[in-house]
Formats: sequence, structure tokens, C-alpha cells
Amino acid sequence: MCGIAGIVGKRDDVIEAADVHRMCRTIVHRGPDDEGGYAQGPVGLGMRRLSIIDLAGGKQPIHNEDRTVWVVFNGEIYNFPDLRRELEGRGHKFYTHSDTEVIVHLYEEMGADCVKKLRGMFAIALYDTERDVLLLARDRLGKKPLHYALHQDRLLFGSEIKTILAVHPELAEIDSEGLLQYFYFGYIPDPHTVFQRIRKLPAGHLMEFRQGEVKIRQYWDLPEYGTHPPISEDECLDELERRLEEAVRIRLISDVPLGALLSGGVDSSIIVALMARTSAKPVETFSIGFRAEQFNESEYARLVAERFGTEHHELILEPDLEETLTYLSGMMEEPFGDSSMLPTYYVSRMARQKVTVALSGDGGDELFAGYDRYLVAMGRPKFDPLSRWLGPIYRDRIHGMIPAGMYGKNLAWNATLNERDRYLDGLSFFPALHRERHLFTPEFLESAAGLPDPLLEWQRFYDNAPASDRLSRLLYLDTKTYLNSDILTKVDRMSMATSLEVRVPMLDHEFVEWVTSLPVEWKFQAGTRKHILKKLAERLGIPPALLHRKKQGFQMPLVDWMRSERKTQFWGVLLEPRTLQRGYFKPAVIRSLIDEHLRGRRNRSGLLWRMLVLELWHRNFMESQSNWCVEHKAPNVLSHETRPLPPTESTAQQGAGAN
Repeated sequence: MCGIAGIVGKRDDVIEAADVHRMCRTIVHRGPDDEGGYAQGPVGLGMRRLSIIDLAGGKQPIHNEDRTVWVVFNGEIYNFPDLRRELEGRGHKFYTHSDTEVIVHLYEEMGADCVKKLRGMFAIALYDTERDVLLLARDRLGKKPLHYALHQDRLLFGSEIKTILAVHPELAEIDSEGLLQYFYFGYIPDPHTVFQRIRKLPAGHLMEFRQGEVKIRQYWDLPEYGTHPPISEDECLDELERRLEEAVRIRLISDVPLGALLSGGVDSSIIVALMARTSAKPVETFSIGFRAEQFNESEYARLVAERFGTEHHELILEPDLEETLTYLSGMMEEPFGDSSMLPTYYVSRMARQKVTVALSGDGGDELFAGYDRYLVAMGRPKFDPLSRWLGPIYRDRIHGMIPAGMYGKNLAWNATLNERDRYLDGLSFFPALHRERHLFTPEFLESAAGLPDPLLEWQRFYDNAPASDRLSRLLYLDTKTYLNSDILTKVDRMSMATSLEVRVPMLDHEFVEWVTSLPVEWKFQAGTRKHILKKLAERLGIPPALLHRKKQGFQMPLVDWMRSERKTQFWGVLLEPRTLQRGYFKPAVIRSLIDEHLRGRRNRSGLLWRMLVLELWHRNFMESQSNWCVEHKAPNVLSHETRPLPPTESTAQQGAGAN
């Protein structure tokens, strides 16, 4: 695992190695073990390395036999042993034992299409000196990030935005369209960023840059949904178990200590069960808990750890919110409103004290219809007739006249939409072009009026989904948007902030393609989400108490913290003149939301959290940019207590400890 960066210009350009080094200094956290670079004429490639495979010989950049092809690479290629054997059989000579080297030799044979042979997570930058072309490629689901900017006839790229701003800080111009998308979704989806001239390479895409010209194309997409119905439940379970066990097994290749992030949910519990079956020694597992019981899943994680004899480590989270948010709002580079980034950061930080690589259960909700919102979406067809005849009248003439804060106002708006837009409206937090206009200042609304509707791309994903049924269209939409730009972004940034590599077996692309081909009734049956996945969990021996309970998700107890003694950590920032004068929200609205929340009239924690994150991003990234263009460190103090897992008979016999 690494962080990569670089600059490529036109043929007569000369890239300074010092500039590439400056870019790499901003991502030391992604690769604390080593730095490598290549600067020759119009190309400069750099990387920071977190050593996982071939610790002694895997230094990047990697080149081919005659040094005409050079590559820097962030990620892991899990099928590299098979690819290497095939390439050696065709005469290619290797000088390392790393997975990176297969990329240059595959490129020699296949050109840019070499990425189609790679099974894993990756962000790749490859320069072909003979063709004078730079190839950038990103893995199919978007597990690894890759940003770029075309500036002064040069292409700059990096794992993080900070790499680009390190050499061209003038590119830190806020993009109103990206900011509007943050208001809607709580994150900024591909290919946009919060900066006008910096973009993300979309998942499943590759780019070729040659003599100032950029060409981007898609090389992978999800296949058609529901095309291969199994003969029976037993056949489906057998194939599900075989495929997922293989996806886990190939992700256990590592020359450094390896463990698992165990949330206490179905997905991560299955991953731990399959790891325990494959591993020759007890699996190291790591969990986060909270004192607020309604958010605390640690008891369920403990049940799984006991069942499979893991060496379990648990942290009851009492964070220093001010210090941690100051750090993370700068680390994220863009406004990012998913509060679960905090527990993700803390569990990654705890895991990194013991291991360098951890497996997680991410992806199961998008593959097997695990979110509560699917239940809601499938239960609201009754609103369809209402939307056809009353919808436009209500939204255009009535909604704006109803007082802000009146109960049922937003539900009425939602009910008048068609099935697609009803779901999209449910995903939206601050839709300034739609139902929540009263929150924003007239100046902001005027500037937003000329911007593209943020929902248009979402509507296209739904309309063009390779699926015939409603739920499969929603799964496709969420995989292309929320999974990529929220879940995987959060996991990458928070784990890499602690120099931990996280691997995601359920998002193995071959496994994803197979699950996609299953008819929808194997995923969502009679209101039961993750139907076949829960059947597999039963087969593997996951404790029944975990399987038949209300889904919690990796949530923070924000509603309580924002009404407790911690509340001054939130409101003190939101009510400062510095915040109120940003020009996004009406000051009276911020005060009203805070008052409603404190009095217990409404739970406004989600909206207020996103306002807070936006303000902290302004302060800790935009206004402190120079501090983020050098090596930076995590908070020094983590306020917590650890709760060891009582040893079971099996763990005691194996000498398993707990911290």
C-alpha cells in the first residue's frame, strides 16, 4: 500500500525532482516506510510506501527490462502470483517479488487494457517513455483514490488533493458545484471535487495523457442484474460460500501482521468466520464501542470473537472531539459529512498498534440490500398515483408557503415525487435547488440557481441501470455513488491516516459480478434484507442474537453528545460570527436548528453535524493550507479506555491475550 504523486508535461518540459518530493511529503501517512521517485525530462513519478509484500525488494517506481516503462502504484493485486507465472512463461524477466512488477509487463503485452487483468484495489500511474504517454487507472469499485489537474500544459496527479496543492496552491479555488453536491449528499461524488480545476478519476476508468491531451474511458461496469438464478437455496449457498471464502483467502497474502475490523454486524462477522477457517493462528479482531447503549455494538462483536476464538481488542470511545475533528477535517481535504469517519479512524488507529493490514466487511449493504432505506423505498408505491396528479402543484405552489419546521412538510414533498426521485430526495440533506431553500441565504441561492441540478447524475444512474426491477436499480445507484464516494472514501482516508491497509473481500470484483447476477429475491425476500447472506451466516455459526436484531450501522451517538456537556464543542463553533458570515446559511436558521435540537423537539444532529464539518473544513484545510503541505501528525492524545475480552477456553489454550 502506498501513496502516489507525479507531474507529466510536454516532450520538451523538464520536471524537477524536488517538486515531486514536495508532493510526496504531504502523504507520508499513506506510506511511512519509504519514498521513491523517478524524474527524467517531462515526467516525474513519486510514491510513499507502506511495505506489505516483498519488504526488501519492492521499492517503487518499478520498471521493465529496458527501462522504457515506469510505474508507481497504490493498492494490492491479489492475483499477481498467477499473472507473474504466465508472464514469465512468455519470456518476461522480473527483478522483484512484488505485485507491482506484473503491471509493467502486462502493459507491454496489452497496453492500457492491462488493468482488465488485475484483481484487486489500485490507483496506477504508468509512464511509457517510447510512446510519451502517461496512463492513470483506478480500480473497478473505487477503493483507492486518484486525483488529477491539468495546469500550465502539465498533468498533476496524486492519491490526495494535498499532493497537487503542494506545488500549485493557486488551484485551491472552491467549486460551487462541488459544494452544492456536498449540501445534497454530505460528500462530493466522482468526478467532482470541492476545487474547480482538480478532479477525481472515476472508479472503473482509465486516462491517457499525451502532449497536453487527456482521454478518459470506462473499462468496467457492473453487469446486468438478475441474470443467473440458482437451481436451489443450497446451490446458491454453496456458491456464495465458495466465492466469498476465496475472496477472503487471497486477501490474506501479506508479509506483515494482519487482522480484521469487527463491527458486530453480519458482514464483518462473516469475514471473521471465514478468516478463522483459513488462518493457522487466532485472528486479531478490533472493535469500537460507545457508552450510549443504543449505539454500542461491541457486545455483538464480542460474541463473534468468542465464537471464533479470536484475539479480540475493544475500545470504548470517549474521544476528544475538538482535537480529533481539527485533525480529520484537514485530513479529508473536502467537506465530508459522514460522522462514522470518527469511529472508523479510531478503530483503524487501534488496529494499527497490532497489525499493518486489516480486512473489513464493507460492501455487503449495497450488494445484498442491507440498508433501512430499501425497506422504505419498497413500501411506498402507494404514493405513486399521488405524485402523478398532485406532485407538480404541491411542489410549485404549496410547499414554499408552509412554515419551516412544520411536522410532515418534508414527507409531503417526498410523497409527491415519482418512485425514483422519492428515493433520491430521501438521500438529500440540504437540497438548495429543491425543498430546503429556506435554509440558505438569498445570495447563495442566486449563485446556485445557475448550477447543474446535483440529482441529474443520480437520475441517470437509476434510469440507465442494467436492471429491470426497482430494488436492483437502487442497488446499482448506491454502488456507483454512496459506496464509492462515501463508504470507500471514508475507509481509505481514515485507515491511511493511521498507516493501516484495509482490504475488502466483499468488493472483490469477481464476487461482485456474481452477486449482481443473482435475482433480487435472493437478496431481499418478504421484507428481509440480506436474505441469502444471513443464511450463510447461520451456516457458518454466527450467533443468532446478532442475525435477528435491528440494524445499527457504524454510527456515532451525535444526538446525545449534542445535548450533553459536549454541546459547547459544537455550538461554540456554529454560532461564532466567523461561521455565520460564510454566506451559506441564514444565521437565524442555524440558531433555530440548534434550539430545536436542544429542546428535544427534533433530532437535528445530522444537519448540524454537516454544518459543523463544513466550517471546520474551511478553518482547518482552506485557511490552514500551508500546514497541510508538509508532513503532519495525528492528535497526540486519544481519550479512551480499553475493555479486554474475557478469555474463553479456546483462546486461553492458544495463549491469546487482549489489551
